[in-house]
Amino acid sequence: MKMGADRLCMPCPSIYQFIDAVKQTALANKRWTPPPGKGTLYIRPLLMGSGAILGLAPAPEYTFLVYASPVGNYFKEGLKPLNLYVEDEFHRATRGGAGGIKSITNYAPVLKAMTRAKSRGFSDVLYLDSVNKKNLEEVSSCNIFLAKGHVISTPATNGTILPGVTRRSIIEIARDHGYQVEERAIPVDELMDADEVFCTGTAVGVAPVGTITYQDRRVEYRVGEESVSQELYSILEGMKTGVIEDKKGWITEIQ
Repeated sequence: MKMGADRLCMPCPSIYQFIDAVKQTALANKRWTPPPGKGTLYIRPLLMGSGAILGLAPAPEYTFLVYASPVGNYFKEGLKPLNLYVEDEFHRATRGGAGGIKSITNYAPVLKAMTRAKSRGFSDVLYLDSVNKKNLEEVSSCNIFLAKGHVISTPATNGTILPGVTRRSIIEIARDHGYQVEERAIPVDELMDADEVFCTGTAVGVAPVGTITYQDRRVEYRVGEESVSQELYSILEGMKTGVIEDKKGWITEIQ
């Protein structure tokens, strides 16, 4: 939130204010938390300009709020593998823009491509860089990972890609369990040679990708219990639910 606020010329709540607000919201909505395995209580902090202004300038007043809602899986497929479409006409973000922050400016532009892809039976859209139109960026609402052997690769966050916390968590977990993780530019051609592809995000969690279609070519990937994504998903979910001990200090107990 602080990175986004700085980029958009907005004041930002302190760390204490942020965490306290999230805790209070979680406690107040505890009864709406779905049973284990049936969903989650999705908590969304939001910072918005609320002061009266018509000119092109930062607002004179801002509102920080946190809302919560019980939710199921982000994708209608549930835990089934996703079918992605590589978009080479529309772009999610451009260099020098705000692609690297959590802002509505990154979601409104993807609606056209996403709606078109879903009407064709795809789960979501995988975008390419706007300069060369050859390197992977991210999916409409999540980061992308490729696995080949014992090497996991994901596009580097260079200002056009959101540095998601689930992305960072999976990178750390993968390295802790002996995987070599590379953050770099990934040409779209590497998709055709990957053993496995998966997505990560706050709402998405860790989602396996079953197929990707690029320029009328459809590639299938490994999925299932023996997949890398399933291994990493199980570890992350185990830490979240207390089944696996959190040795990283990621979990905050709310009482």
